[in-house]
Amino acid sequence: MKSPLLSLPGAVPGEGVDEDVAAHYGDLFREQRALADGTGFVDLSHRGVLAVTGEDRLSWLHLLLTQHVSDLPPHQAAEALILSANGHIEHALYLVDDGETVWAHVEPGSQDALIAYLDSMRFFYRVEVTDRTDDTAVVHLPAGSIAEAPEGAVVRETPHGRDLFLPRADLESYATGQGPAAGLLAYEALRVEHHRPRLGFETDHRTIPHELGWIGTAVHLQKGCYRGQETVARVQNLGKPPRRLVFLHLDGSEVHLPPHGTELRLADDGPDGRKIGFVTTSVRHHELGPVALALVKRNVPLDARLLADSTAAAQEVIVEP
Repeated sequence: MKSPLLSLPGAVPGEGVDEDVAAHYGDLFREQRALADGTGFVDLSHRGVLAVTGEDRLSWLHLLLTQHVSDLPPHQAAEALILSANGHIEHALYLVDDGETVWAHVEPGSQDALIAYLDSMRFFYRVEVTDRTDDTAVVHLPAGSIAEAPEGAVVRETPHGRDLFLPRADLESYATGQGPAAGLLAYEALRVEHHRPRLGFETDHRTIPHELGWIGTAVHLQKGCYRGQETVARVQNLGKPPRRLVFLHLDGSEVHLPPHGTELRLADDGPDGRKIGFVTTSVRHHELGPVALALVKRNVPLDARLLADSTAAAQEVIVEP
C-alpha cells in the first residue's frame, strides 16, 4: 500500500520492504538533524497494523508473547516477540493498550502470517484479532517533539519517540500541518545509532533474542511459559549465544555502504579469510559518518579490526560476548 506522502516534494521511494514510503525527501542529513532535534515526523504507514479486542486480550497475549503484558496499564508501550519452538525469532510487535484494544504495528507484510498464528491460538478465549492495516497508518514523532497528537489517535510513547496510530484517510491532512517530513533513512540512522534491532534486518532464520540485546526490552525473564521459553532460559542460565550484535564504524573514504548481508572477515586475515559475521544495516549518520550494525561470532576478539567486503570497520560492543 503506497503512501500518499510519496507525492510530497523531493520524495524518493525506499527499497525492498520499505518501498511504499519515502527513503528521503531530498536532504538526508537535514532530515536526520531535524529528528535528532525533536522536530518533524516519519511516515511509517507501510507497517502492518493489528488490533486485538475482547475481555481476555491481555491475559491471552501474555501466554503467547515473550513480554509480561497480563497487567499492562493503558497507554503504556511494550515491545514483544513471538518465538519458534526452538527459540528463534519469528515476529516482533510494538504494542500499546488503549483500555479497550491492544494496538500493534509490525514489519511490512508480516501481519498476515502473524494474524494466522494468533487466530490458531484463540481456542476459547474471548478475543478477536483484526488486520487494521488498510484503515490505520503509523506515524512516528521523534523524542523531544512537542507536536500534539490528533484527537482520537492512539499514542505509543517510548524513550525514542511516539508512534501514532492514525486513520489512514487522515494521513495527508496530518502531514500538511506537521512538517518537515523526514524519510525512513533518517529514522534508520537514529535506530542504528541507538543499537535497536529490526526484524528481518538484524535477524535471520536462526536468531535468538540474546544475540541482539532483546532480553529485558522485549523478553521478560520472570513470566510464565511461552513457545521458545526453554531456549531463552537455557541460554540465560547455562550458556552464551553463538553470535552477538556489534556497532561498526566504517571507513569513511568508501563511496558505497556495504549492503545488508555483506560478509565480515578479520582484517588480519584479508578478504579471503573465513567469514565471521555479516552486516545487518548500514547507514550514513549526520554526526558519526558511515556506521552499521552487524552480527558476528561470539568469540571474535573485541579489539579485532574487521573487513566488510573491502571496507575497513572498527567494532563497538553492544552485546557482551
